[in-house]
Amino acid sequence: MELDRPGRVLAALSVVPALAVAGWLLAGLPLLLLGRFAPLPALLLGVPAAALLCWAGTRRIGKVAEATVWQVAGVVAVAAASAAFNVVMHSEQLIVRRDPATYAQYTAWIAGHGALPVPVQPEAFGGVDPSLDFVSVGLYGADGGVVPQFMPGAPMLFALGHWLGMPFAMPAVLGGLAVLTVAGVAARLAGPRWAVLAALAFAVSLPILYTSRTTFSEIPSLILLFGGLALAHDALDRPGWARGLPAGLVFGLAVLVRVDGLRDVLPVLVFAGLLIAMRRSSRLSRPQGALGLPLLIGLVAGAGLGMLAGYLLARPYLSYLSGSVRPLLFICGGVLLLIGIGTAAAPLLARIRLPGWAPSIGAGLVVLLMAALYARPWLQTVTRVPVTSEDWRTFRMIEQIQLANGLPADGRRLYFEDSLHWVVWYVGLPVVILATIAAAVLVRRLLRDGTPFDWLLPLAVVGWTTVTTLLRPEITPDHPWAARRLVPIVIPGLILLATYTLSRLRTTRWWVTAAAALVVLVPPAVTSIGTAFTPVERGEAAAVEAMCADIPPNASVLIVERVTGDRFTQLIRGMCDRPAAEVVRNGADTAPEADVRRLIDRIRAAGRVPVVLAAEAAQVAPYGPAEQVMTLVTRQDERSLLDAPNGTWTLRVNVWMAVAG
Repeated sequence: MELDRPGRVLAALSVVPALAVAGWLLAGLPLLLLGRFAPLPALLLGVPAAALLCWAGTRRIGKVAEATVWQVAGVVAVAAASAAFNVVMHSEQLIVRRDPATYAQYTAWIAGHGALPVPVQPEAFGGVDPSLDFVSVGLYGADGGVVPQFMPGAPMLFALGHWLGMPFAMPAVLGGLAVLTVAGVAARLAGPRWAVLAALAFAVSLPILYTSRTTFSEIPSLILLFGGLALAHDALDRPGWARGLPAGLVFGLAVLVRVDGLRDVLPVLVFAGLLIAMRRSSRLSRPQGALGLPLLIGLVAGAGLGMLAGYLLARPYLSYLSGSVRPLLFICGGVLLLIGIGTAAAPLLARIRLPGWAPSIGAGLVVLLMAALYARPWLQTVTRVPVTSEDWRTFRMIEQIQLANGLPADGRRLYFEDSLHWVVWYVGLPVVILATIAAAVLVRRLLRDGTPFDWLLPLAVVGWTTVTTLLRPEITPDHPWAARRLVPIVIPGLILLATYTLSRLRTTRWWVTAAAALVVLVPPAVTSIGTAFTPVERGEAAAVEAMCADIPPNASVLIVERVTGDRFTQLIRGMCDRPAAEVVRNGADTAPEADVRRLIDRIRAAGRVPVVLAAEAAQVAPYGPAEQVMTLVTRQDERSLLDAPNGTWTLRVNVWMAVAG
């Protein structure tokens, strides 16, 4: 039936976040490439671009099951409550220890300076010197300066929060929009009756709480990927350029946020090719075939912009990831070639008929695959022998975490075999079972007669990314840290499939709905309760502000100790607005005193004030009176390897300063 007014509102609200994000990124990227990413031009271009895409993507929305006012209100209430709760519980990760602080420093720099690379100002140290190292954790040397690792999409979104005076609120706002987006896809594919349950199950899951409180890229990526699914679903009902192009563009721009987006959108590329081939075949011809070409062009355009931005702004990062990025690019090229061949051969391929046993075999394989993933810890122990310096750093980190967890030290362990058990921690075994049933049923029906066709793309995206992510999460396996890998597709995808299974119950009895809600909501809520009400790394903003105020305005900062250099080099450069560099340590924890004294003399000769920083008073005392400029005691994330995290750990950060006399 045609959309009623509440259904139309829900359908529109759930795609607006992805369209607005896409519009902002499309406007912001050229400004950043030109070195003009500033509030006025970004707002003048970004707001109209976002509004135009929202208008194009929400006009003439297709069909969806009838919704009630209370269902729409429930979804909006859950999204708003999620955003508000995570704003209150926000994190302040500014000191560079892991990726969120790197994103925060990336954001602070482009919000304040609007350009990359970050200049390192060797002249402030008396010129280039072999004992000066301007590169630190999360940064690569490039073009006479340094560039942050990671793609620029998420920092461009977080920058809006800086300009509006709420830098720590933007991740939570995006988290609330992600709830709205996931609920919208559930309403389309499982029915509005289950959209509120999907929103709640998603919002209370610990990884969603975790990544909605600080500067991670996973939530913006989720908005684009699930927003793309919603837009593609609507476009199937009204195929054509006006709807297919925005859907493809939204999918493709996920690459601008995370380079992993290349993997996530591969099924979209295949789906677009299938639609194009269907258009050419009279036997397989469907009206939806008209969507193929605009979807493909939008996807290639969006992903192309993402890779261009990566090449121009994060080339060293892409080079570091070349072992995984290049194969993905070759696969994408191969898929495009197959699309051309398949389109030409579509009439011939249409004559192929699957054997009668194929649907049942396909469904059985889904169940076997999930069973194998669940049994994997008893069948396999995933290890990696360190080869590169990055491997060795991970090796040592895992050993430290194992000792903290009371486990035998073996830095080769990656714990990837536990990946499906991670999912069970965070969404509950009932959701995983319900999702498996849904996937098996849908695979059987699609192989049998091609219906429900509107499930083909969501099932492909969720299935492909879930399996590839669970096989190789490629992340340090402590939790909640490793849980971020499950955020863009795995957790919302399994919740979506689980609600589809529930929708097949076709009952109006309230107690059935209530029981289903409890089965789906209680397990993730129980896991989350241990950390949901404990914000981490609070107080860092005030501590950083106080430290910056203590550093003389005309200072050139030399960091002589390893941990302080890792954590503060870019922070001092970007947030304190002082030139900063580490002094080369040659494998030791602190730099040679002779080198530090020589650099102090060079700084004085350049007409600036030499300042030395380290973690302990004794490390700076040789160069002047020691003054403690940071004494931070706060909470940090737990690092759990074998169980779901249920608490936080103490974090102490000390910084000592000497102004060289």
